Amino acid sequence: MGNSLFVVWRESIEAMLVIGILHAWLKRNNSDGQGLRALWSGVVTGLGLALALGWAMLSVQSELTGEALEWFQSAILFVAAGLIVQMVLWMQKHGRQMKQSLEQDISRAAANSGSIGIAAVAALAIAREGAETVIFLYGMGLENSDSGQLAAGAALGLLLAMATAWAVNRGLRFLDYRRFFRISGFLLLLLAIALLVAGMERLIGMGWLPTLIDPVWDTSALLDDTSRLGAMVSAFTGYRARPSLMLVALYAAYWSSVLLVQRRLNRDA
Repeated sequence: MGNSLFVVWRESIEAMLVIGILHAWLKRNNSDGQGLRALWSGVVTGLGLALALGWAMLSVQSELTGEALEWFQSAILFVAAGLIVQMVLWMQKHGRQMKQSLEQDISRAAANSGSIGIAAVAALAIAREGAETVIFLYGMGLENSDSGQLAAGAALGLLLAMATAWAVNRGLRFLDYRRFFRISGFLLLLLAIALLVAGMERLIGMGWLPTLIDPVWDTSALLDDTSRLGAMVSAFTGYRARPSLMLVALYAAYWSSVLLVQRRLNRDA
């Protein structure tokens, strides 16, 4: 439940920030109210597109069996992990210019296509956030058989996002978007490696990848990943008490690549 709560919280905050930026621009530059109606129409359309993606993924899953289903689910895990990393790195690089970029997009759309353009900008922005959330939740659902807990976490995440947005807008000093995205970005990178580990373990289980050495070490005496606490840490960080050499190589490749890209982004900033 904690994973779905966190992801929906983070993605909903980003979506609310996007809506807030577009809403503020329209309040300043569109006095007849048509722009705001178009904005909310776009938001509803974007949410509908995200739900359609979720329905399509479940429909495909219901048609697959055996190894084909394993491949499909493994691919979703890798796609979800890749989207998380891309989102975190994109926000690190473009977060400061996000408001300016969105305002330029909505200004061009309003000038060229009127209300339809405004709705399209909003729909695409919300559909992107919603699609990411759907893929993330699907990937997490593959590792959590309790769909009720997943749904409860998602609902709580949405409520927490609304409370967070309210608190930030009220000017509470200990909360600001920059700090929020920096901390949540690091936590998302932990979640991404957990999804990658789950996907790789599926490929190993199907015999498509070797374990090489299994296990490389055993830290179950310190924290067993089958215990309640260990399972929570495992689900959120990809921790394994008895990792194979293939998983150790994945950990090393992932974190070295992420740190290298982040260092390059910090240098170019």
